[in-house]
Amino acid sequence: MCIGAALVVPDAASGVAPTRIAGAPSSSAGFNGIDVVQIEGLLDPPNAALARDAIHDAERRGSTALIFQLDSSGAVASDPMALALAIRAARIPVVVWVGPAGSSAGGGSALLAESAPLLYLASNAHLGAIRPLRLDEPDAAVPAELPVEPGRAAGVAVIRTRQLDAQAAVKAHAADGIRPVIGDVIIGLDGKTVRTAAGPVTLSTAEVTRVGGRPRRRPNQDVRFRKLSLTGQLQHTLGTPWAALFLFAVGGSLVLFEFFTISIGIAGVVGALCLAGACFGFSHLPVHEWAIALLCLAFLGFGIDIQAGGLGPWTVIGTSALIAGSIWLVGGDSSLRPAWWIIVLVVLGVVTFMLGGMTAMLRSRFATPTVGREGMIGELGTADGHIDPDGFVTVRGAHWKARTNRATPVRRGDVVRVVAVEGLVLEVEPETGGAKDYRDRGARSH
Repeated sequence: MCIGAALVVPDAASGVAPTRIAGAPSSSAGFNGIDVVQIEGLLDPPNAALARDAIHDAERRGSTALIFQLDSSGAVASDPMALALAIRAARIPVVVWVGPAGSSAGGGSALLAESAPLLYLASNAHLGAIRPLRLDEPDAAVPAELPVEPGRAAGVAVIRTRQLDAQAAVKAHAADGIRPVIGDVIIGLDGKTVRTAAGPVTLSTAEVTRVGGRPRRRPNQDVRFRKLSLTGQLQHTLGTPWAALFLFAVGGSLVLFEFFTISIGIAGVVGALCLAGACFGFSHLPVHEWAIALLCLAFLGFGIDIQAGGLGPWTVIGTSALIAGSIWLVGGDSSLRPAWWIIVLVVLGVVTFMLGGMTAMLRSRFATPTVGREGMIGELGTADGHIDPDGFVTVRGAHWKARTNRATPVRRGDVVRVVAVEGLVLEVEPETGGAKDYRDRGARSH
């Protein structure tokens, strides 16, 4: 995406004398464009790769300047020191703008900002603290020597352990100024000399044109905006703690649903994809393995009581495991953990689905539409699979959970006879050769 005349700033308001009249040389005459790269959310592997690729592409293209628009609380599963060194080694001018208003740069993201030759903040933006550098390793020591712009070393010392607002950061010399919008950043770079690894570069980024008879300043070349691709955005979202927890809960619920429907349908496929996405997110987060085990125990507990046909002790165990696993799933810095209201929604959603939706589904699926359950004693049906001692049968066109005596296992497709009904479970035996203890229970028709 490119912008040109859309970024227009009144010359009088800028307080800077016009430097170029409209019609100045275009990118084909040495103006190779300005790249604006948006980094939002955690500085994780997708965002780190975006930053590295942006530096490489800008150097290859010979861009006039590379601007990082930054709004990130910290780094996870990525090396902010390596990114800071890459910015310091860039052969084109690199600028960081913490914006728009209300944005922040903390931890490893603050280090990335301080490594740039020029650093600006939007109004109401915040900078720092640099410690911890990585949210997944909050106890790791911050090196005494950091790859930051020497002119802001005193300010960096201030934000090592403190967060400053925009005004305080500029006053402490931790930032070079306040720029409310990205257009102000681009226009304000005109005429500035910026350090690069290839030597100092004096920037030319603005021209003067007239709009309605009044002078206006605007970029004198294309401005290209770049952010995560759809694939990168998907990976970034999956690595968010709340998203990983939510996907695991949804995936576990759908897979359990498919297990009790004795089929592989769309719910099972979606559930498997959700679990795969959750596992991908877990691989980028400091999760506790024992907490994941608790989440698995939760679904096992729900499944046991659903199989038994009602609420029982395993439901209590499953709910407790779900709550504990959700709370302590993510380690590292406390800011990584999902918000309490997200955990409440996940727990309530899963428990409601298990106690309400799953139970209702089973009653509907395994109920006969014509007569009461007691009237089914003596009816013949067909085994949907091996029953030894538990399985499923079809009686009068409806699917039921079934149980047989261990002495008389039933094979798939065998004809069975209903000898008793306990809740939603039919007790069956082979049509011939059933065990004596079953034959003594209840009447049957011949």
